[in-house]
Amino acid sequence: MSYEKVKQASNTIIGTKQTLKAIESDSVAEVIIARDADKRVVSGAIKLCQEKGVPLSYVDSMKKLGRACGIDVGAAMVAIRKER
Repeated sequence: MSYEKVKQASNTIIGTKQTLKAIESDSVAEVIIARDADKRVVSGAIKLCQEKGVPLSYVDSMKKLGRACGIDVGAAMVAIRKER
């Protein structure tokens, strides 16, 4: 499950703006998007991932995704950085 992947990753990027910047700079291995996030918020990241060939995963809940990241608020998306 992607929640577990996020919990175990030490190199995550949380949030839409930061994730978009990281995708544009080709430093992302995978993006995880919450299905209950506003479509207007995540559509740009989905399109950019498709253009750049970045794998996408989906989870059901912004709240659970935020908790998996260790924050007290929901997260629309999280990116996992490429290993260097």
